[in-house]
Amino acid sequence: MGFFSFFSKDKKEVLDKGLSKTKESFFGKIARAIAGKTTIDDDVLDNLEEILVTSDVGVDTTLKIVDRVQKRVARDKFMTTSELNTLLKDEIAELLTENNSQDCEGFEMPTTPGKPYVIMVVGVNGVGKTTTIGKLAYQFKKAGKKVYLGAADTFRAAAVEQLVEWGRRVDVPVVKQNMGSDPASVAYDTLASAVANNAEVVIIDTAGRLHNKVGLMNELTKIKNVMKKILPDAPNDVLLVLDGSTGQNAFEQAKQFTKATEVSSLAITKLDGTAKGGVVIGISDQFKIPVKYIGLGEQMEDLQVFNRYEFVDSLFK
Repeated sequence: MGFFSFFSKDKKEVLDKGLSKTKESFFGKIARAIAGKTTIDDDVLDNLEEILVTSDVGVDTTLKIVDRVQKRVARDKFMTTSELNTLLKDEIAELLTENNSQDCEGFEMPTTPGKPYVIMVVGVNGVGKTTTIGKLAYQFKKAGKKVYLGAADTFRAAAVEQLVEWGRRVDVPVVKQNMGSDPASVAYDTLASAVANNAEVVIIDTAGRLHNKVGLMNELTKIKNVMKKILPDAPNDVLLVLDGSTGQNAFEQAKQFTKATEVSSLAITKLDGTAKGGVVIGISDQFKIPVKYIGLGEQMEDLQVFNRYEFVDSLFK
């Protein structure tokens, strides 16, 4: 197994900038909630609950966080409102730790010749799925990996064209067929080409639609089964891409896709243009699926491996 990383400390500035809207909104609300207060009382806790819910953390996760804060206040006695930010930071980081969110400066991937690491990417149209694939391909290639892309979203011609364009920009091969072709056939051809050419990473795009849960499940299952004919362990990762700026809609999409297929990791995009960055905390908590990547801007380097400590530190900086 080889260890691959593309999170670096010089990207902390991008992370801080990307979360700035969330931070300003969140702390602005907290400052107003504790104005004139000196201790963390029931009113402060009620206000904190409302702030977390309206920051798209989600009701269930909010109740957990408030309960944890309440217990800390009861245990430590006489905690002041000036300590609230530190207390919140500690409890949110601890919650993410308990939920097995990746404390991830990289991840392990096979480097066996002829056995590429296969990522199947799922998610609805418009969440930044194909862009995320392009940025991942760029990062893997930059790390010296041989990458193949598979355009298995044959439902929309634009999806294939967009992936081909990303392949051109990043200079990696894209396996495609005509619009309307069988997506599983595209996935099969992609893996066959990748294995024949000793590729190390394969990323398969899939149809970005929730036409119905049964249809989606059947399509994704067929793609996975066909890939297993070439590589029994494929896919190594089923990556669900969610748009962080949609807040509660991202929760609903996560529900639908986790019912339809075995999602093993998450990428949450478009966090730089929204005040709804709290959605990362809620989704990580509710679905117990590692958030592997976060999208913080349009540039190639603005896709980062999620590190819970760096994330919470930026949020509370």
